[in-house]
Amino acid sequence: MKMGAFYRNLSLPRSQWNKWNYSSSYAASGFHSRSFCSSQTETGLSFTDPMEIHKKKLTLWMNHIPQEEKQFGGYFTPETMYVEPLILEKKPEEWKGPLTIPFPNGFQGSESPSVTVEQLFEPTQEVSREKGVNVLLYGAVGTGKSTVVRKLILDWCAGLTLTQFKLLVPFSGEDLAHLSKSTSLRDLVSRKYLHLKNIPMLSGDNDQAKDVLFVFKGIEKMKLDFRISSTELCSDPNEALPPGAVVVNLLRKYMLPEASILVTTRLSALDSIPPKYVTHKAEICGFCDPDRQRAYFASRLLQQSGENPKTQEALSPTDQLYLALQRDSQLKDACSSPSYCWLTCSTLHLLHFPDAKAPICTLTGIYTRFMRLIFGGEVLDMGTGVPSLRKQNSLMRHVVCTVGKLAYEGVQKKQRSFTEEELEQFVGGKTKTDEDLHQLAVFRTDILDFFLVPCVRTKRSEVNEKDKRYVFAIPTMQEYLAALYVVLGEKKTVLEKLNEGVSLFFGHWGQDVNTFLNIISKFKSLKIFTVFNLLRLFPSLYEKINSHCKGHIARNIASEMFHRDENLNEDVLDQLEQSLLGVHGPQPKGPLNSPTYELYPIFKGGLLNYSNRILLEHLGCGIKRTTVSQTTEVLKKQLDKNVVKQKPPEELMDFLVLLYEFQNPRFTAEVLLSIQRIKLSKVRLTPLKCLVLGSVLDCTSSQYYLEELDLSSCHLKDSLLDMLLSAFRHTYNLNLQFNCLGPESCILLRDLLLDPNCTIRSLQLCDNPLLESGADYLLDALPGNRSLRKLSLMHTGMGNAGACKLAEKLSQHTGLEELNVAYNNIGDSAALTLVDACREHPSIHTVHLYLNPLSNEGKLLLCDRGLSLEQGGTGRRVKVLASVTEGTEISENWRLILNLIRQNALSWERERVREQLQIFLQDLEWGKQHAPSFWKKMHFRRVENGVRQTLQMLGHGEPADAVKGDQRGQSN
Repeated sequence: MKMGAFYRNLSLPRSQWNKWNYSSSYAASGFHSRSFCSSQTETGLSFTDPMEIHKKKLTLWMNHIPQEEKQFGGYFTPETMYVEPLILEKKPEEWKGPLTIPFPNGFQGSESPSVTVEQLFEPTQEVSREKGVNVLLYGAVGTGKSTVVRKLILDWCAGLTLTQFKLLVPFSGEDLAHLSKSTSLRDLVSRKYLHLKNIPMLSGDNDQAKDVLFVFKGIEKMKLDFRISSTELCSDPNEALPPGAVVVNLLRKYMLPEASILVTTRLSALDSIPPKYVTHKAEICGFCDPDRQRAYFASRLLQQSGENPKTQEALSPTDQLYLALQRDSQLKDACSSPSYCWLTCSTLHLLHFPDAKAPICTLTGIYTRFMRLIFGGEVLDMGTGVPSLRKQNSLMRHVVCTVGKLAYEGVQKKQRSFTEEELEQFVGGKTKTDEDLHQLAVFRTDILDFFLVPCVRTKRSEVNEKDKRYVFAIPTMQEYLAALYVVLGEKKTVLEKLNEGVSLFFGHWGQDVNTFLNIISKFKSLKIFTVFNLLRLFPSLYEKINSHCKGHIARNIASEMFHRDENLNEDVLDQLEQSLLGVHGPQPKGPLNSPTYELYPIFKGGLLNYSNRILLEHLGCGIKRTTVSQTTEVLKKQLDKNVVKQKPPEELMDFLVLLYEFQNPRFTAEVLLSIQRIKLSKVRLTPLKCLVLGSVLDCTSSQYYLEELDLSSCHLKDSLLDMLLSAFRHTYNLNLQFNCLGPESCILLRDLLLDPNCTIRSLQLCDNPLLESGADYLLDALPGNRSLRKLSLMHTGMGNAGACKLAEKLSQHTGLEELNVAYNNIGDSAALTLVDACREHPSIHTVHLYLNPLSNEGKLLLCDRGLSLEQGGTGRRVKVLASVTEGTEISENWRLILNLIRQNALSWERERVREQLQIFLQDLEWGKQHAPSFWKKMHFRRVENGVRQTLQMLGHGEPADAVKGDQRGQSN
């Protein structure tokens, strides 16, 4: 992560000095927590000592956790943030010539020793302590140069490293490059650090400078020139010089030769400092070995606090990530860069550990902040000569115009890998001058190699150089850059190009002609001259055309969102997780015909979000407000047309993710007005998906309600329900069956039902291990609830005690109409008690009791209890579904009972279901024997065939769809 520019005078209020604690831990990104002396007497230094003041202020300046690191939650501690990257010292014979092996594999096969920065400043036989050391630390973009420097500064402030230096003075190359006024070294130091104004170590007297270490971060921004004709020699630290000349004379050892210097630079500027001025040269190689990668991932995904432990939850994704890194995969090469390690950790943390109470975090926001960390504030020089006369352009904008265009063409052609010729076509462009070639070389070395790496397959096979293919280090980055390329307006349609040219032409030409004709008309009035006033219409006319053209972004988002890919049915978040962790379990039978780019339209929507637009504005990639408003208006119309149609659950989940990434509550509320049902059955609901669903529905008004919210078979756990409560409050019919909800979930559901504003009419909790304790919690809500009409507790383990308590609570709830307590191990006595309570209830008309261990006598009694007085029963009519037969008659609901068993049989205990089906066959056989007519016997036989087909399905393990044809036949 980038360290901010060293350009502010450090100051601290007097009240803060009294509260200073020497044992305070580091809180800056990338550093271990360290302690140093906690009392004034132990250090032997007073609070007025400039050295001690300097250390305190440097520590305070860098003692913070960047905003990007705070997303990992309160359990994330600074002590575990830093992981030492691999640093290789280059031998003098390796200094010559360009790098032959690009990052991240340049270290493989190298005999260079691994060192620390402290070891580079140790005296050797060649370099004595009296002579200053110049160390050049270089590395590719994102390898951790800034983090290493920050760690070094904080450790020096704590007295843990480089203790031979009494003074460490850090500078930012980017800051010094913007200084146009000449200044002396001492004035430069005092300008940045006021407390060092009269420090004697920088006077140049004797050898006091041997205790000084200068640190210049990002020296490539200064464009140093070591030629005598351009930079004069000067040894006086009080002489006013351009900042670049001061740095050059320090590196020449002509000014303060005893001082040591640490310089960091990118690969493109590796030769900017002549080798004769470099004592040691070392390369930062990032996390090239799996141990460093694992340590980094563990520091961000396996941390915990006493209140909210996360270790157990993080084990599964972290273990899967380790397995993915062990394979010879593209992810392993990408994670050689600490920056991509951060991006991977941030994505996994968002997928598995979102926090509804934390600031909103979106996937588009993560990628946009990542771009700000890497390229924030950087510009691209478009010429040479005097710096003030150079034409400068945003580096990020140039990345979008080149790499983004390549990414967009790949998305359009469903192409993941690119040849050398394609890179040259999109990135090289028309290079004619030497300046263009130099700019291209710098861009390819620093930027292009950061985004595009050699494909693992072609890299490890023996192919010609021209056949080598390149891929984006992180596949999702291609979709992000392609979306950014479109949203920024770099991809123009033919009509837009024509509009821009004609509008510009007629705008200027028409204005000049109108001015001329107005002057002529003063002398000679001709009515025909008024015709030329029509020229003024062209700018406004083409402005309307331009407004129409902007709508193509919205139309593309809608069309790409609802284009179902037949090869891959997972929702977009599952696809993202698989791209990082791989596919675990059964592999696809065959390769996919083409890659999918379902994140691409979602990124386009997310980039229109206000917070992301602010970040892009800082990067020099501003999105016009008119573009946002026009795109939003058209997108709403397009989504309204599509969402009313029935969509598969996966596509519906992708649609909700788009609304979440867009982060526009008003827009979301208006779009959701067209949706009456959200069916996400069999979509694996992760914490992020639950947060997305809850946040999206929370944007709606209090008068908006879903007719149905289907979350069956979604792998829901107790810990996820809290994120969904806001969604439940906007629902009439809530389906939570076939999940993993335990007794604790019933506490939340009880509180939800007791809410005076609760509108839930139907609650289905079938096949959840609620047990008797969970049923007790849930049934406590019946006295205070007035909305519930249908309650399904089939196969929840409530038992006899739960059935008796339900019978007891029924009298306190007057609105229930249907109860389903099938397959709950309820005996005759409890079943009769429950049916009696239902018979006395004013509104209950149906009770499901099949698949319970009921005796034949119990079934007959239940049948009699359910009949009305006119039918020979004992009270009010209640439909009791206990078996496919009712004595010598076929139950009128036998199809319903068999269909429910078929749908759920494969998830139930097969032996138990098979046993109950055998009992059904016995009941049917007894009824068939006592049937009074031939047609009645045939009716029994038809039902018997349906039961036998269900038994056959259990034996072969076929899904319920296998017998749909039989169901249709029987229903006829």
